[in-house]
Amino acid sequence: MISYKNLGKTIWIFTLLLMGTGLITLYSASYNNVRASREIFYDQMWCALIAIIIMYVLSRIDYRKFFDIAYVLFFINILLLIIVEFGGRSALGATRWMTIGGLSFQPSELMKLTLILMLGRYLSQRRPRLAFTFSSSFSAFLHDLIIPFLICAVPMFLVFKQPDLGTAILMMGIFVTMLFASGIKKNIFLWFIGIVMALVPFGWHVLRPYQKDRLLVFLNPNIDPMGAGYTIIQSKIAIGSGGLAGKGWLSGTQNQLNFLPERHTDFIFSVIGEEWGLLGSLFVVFCFGMLIHCAFKIADNVKEKFGQFVTIGIVTILALQVVINIGMVMGMFPVVGITLPLISYGRTSFMVCAVMLGFLLNLSKKRSVF
Repeated sequence: MISYKNLGKTIWIFTLLLMGTGLITLYSASYNNVRASREIFYDQMWCALIAIIIMYVLSRIDYRKFFDIAYVLFFINILLLIIVEFGGRSALGATRWMTIGGLSFQPSELMKLTLILMLGRYLSQRRPRLAFTFSSSFSAFLHDLIIPFLICAVPMFLVFKQPDLGTAILMMGIFVTMLFASGIKKNIFLWFIGIVMALVPFGWHVLRPYQKDRLLVFLNPNIDPMGAGYTIIQSKIAIGSGGLAGKGWLSGTQNQLNFLPERHTDFIFSVIGEEWGLLGSLFVVFCFGMLIHCAFKIADNVKEKFGQFVTIGIVTILALQVVINIGMVMGMFPVVGITLPLISYGRTSFMVCAVMLGFLLNLSKKRSVF
C-alpha cells in the first residue's frame, strides 16, 4: 500500500516512466513512418519537458484559484469550439484544430479539463434541500440533473459535430461519474441512465458513414479487410506477434514495414505490444494502474468538495482513455479515436494530461482535515 505522504512521489515516478516509455515507442513509430516524419519525436520530447515544468508549477500553487476562474475558462473554451466549427483546420476528414500565433491545438482536448472544472465548481456549490415538497423535488431535479446535463451537452454537441466521437464519449463519462459522485438521488440517476440507454440505438442515424463502418468492423473486422477493418486487423496482428517479450525495439515488422497506420497516435499501444510483448504491455498497464490508484486515494482523502470533484473527473478521464484505447487497439471496443495518455503523439492531449497530473500532485498535499 502507498502511504498518503508518498502519493506525490509515486505520481512523479510513474508519470516519468510513462513519458519515457512513450518517447521510446514514438521514436520507433516514427522511424520509418511514411505518414509522419521523425520531427514528431522531437516535438513530443519538447512537450514532455514543458509538461514536467507545468506539473511542478501546478503542484506548488493553490488549486482553488481555478475555482474562481472555472466559469470563465469554460465559456472561453465554448467560444473556441464555435470558432473551430466555422473556421478550424481540417485533417483526416475532421475539423478539430485551430491556430493562434502559429500554435496549433485542439479545443476539444482542452474542453475535457474545463468541463471538469466547471462541473466541479457547480456541483460543489449546491446546497442541501431540507424540505420535501413538490416544488423542492422539481428544484432538485432541475439543479441536480438538468443544469449539469446542459453544461455537458453543449460542448459535447460541438465536439461531436467536428466530428470527434471519442472525446464526446469521454465528456459523457465525466458527466455521469461526477453526477453520481455528487450524491444525486438514486432514482433520478437511474432514470437518467435508463433514458440514455434507450436512446443509444437511435444514435446510429446521426453517425457519419465512416463511424458506422467502424462499428460494423468491430463486430466483424473481415467484413472490409482492406478498408475500415484494415487498421484493427493489422493492430491485432502486431500485438499477437509480439509474444511474451516482443520482437525488440525498432524490430516490429508491422510497425517498421508500415502495415500499421496511425501507429504514432491512437494505435501506439500496438507498437508496444509488438516490440515489447506481453511483459512490456503489462508494464505500461501497471504504470497507469498506479496513477489511477493514487488518484482514487486522493479523492478519498480530500474532503473539500471542489478538490474532490476535480479529482474524480481526472481519474475518470485517465481510466476511460486507458481502458478504451487499449481495448480499441485489441479489437475489444470499436475504434473511436482516443489517444493513450502520455504515450500517443499529440501536443494538446499531452499538455492537458500534464495539467491534470499537476492538479493531482497539488491535491496530494491536502489532507482530510478540510
